[in-house]
Amino acid sequence: MSDTTAPFPVGGAPAAAHTPAPPREGELRFMMSSDYHPPNGTLLGFWLYLMSDCLVFACLFAAYGVLGRNYAGGPTGAELFELPLVAVNTTFLLLSSITYGFAMLEMQKRRQSAVLGWLAVTGVLGAAFLSLELYEFANLIHEGAGPWRSAFLSSFFTLVSTHGLHVTFGIIWLITLMVQVGKHGLTAPNRRRLMCLSMFWHFLDVVWIGVFTFVYLMGVLP
Repeated sequence: MSDTTAPFPVGGAPAAAHTPAPPREGELRFMMSSDYHPPNGTLLGFWLYLMSDCLVFACLFAAYGVLGRNYAGGPTGAELFELPLVAVNTTFLLLSSITYGFAMLEMQKRRQSAVLGWLAVTGVLGAAFLSLELYEFANLIHEGAGPWRSAFLSSFFTLVSTHGLHVTFGIIWLITLMVQVGKHGLTAPNRRRLMCLSMFWHFLDVVWIGVFTFVYLMGVLP
């Protein structure tokens, strides 16, 4: 028995694509015609990430609190830490938080060039912070006070280097956003990404204040 279904209408032309009729009042539709981004969904998700990162640093602070006085007959924090150097390093990071705040203010005014300028200053200050931190690590290792020397130094290097690794990723993220803003402008997605990086950068400042107080200032006490 032959197939009686014709692939095309009698005229030989393909049938026009079927356009769904607009929904009637009270009718349910389970299909979206365009992408949907929940309002503030990205910011909420990023807040959840920051909370999980808080738990990571809380564990590292707790480990340092337990191991921070186990010197194994080696040097103590009072013998190793150079507070003037750490104070300069702290100033760099706190200033970078202020300059990023200026970038966010310029973003609200839709001044793209000013945003890029303040982001560049923020990146330079962050790089200066990392440079001094690496200089400090190199000096400690040169003096034989590496992370393998004692439990105190193991916990110190783990905590401080984890924060430094976060700053490194923050700078990479910042450079990526500068490229995107320079290419596409202050679009809604780019403004949302700048807001997320702002929360991340200020979070790192808060963590560093804890490191400066709990590790360095308390570490020089007898």
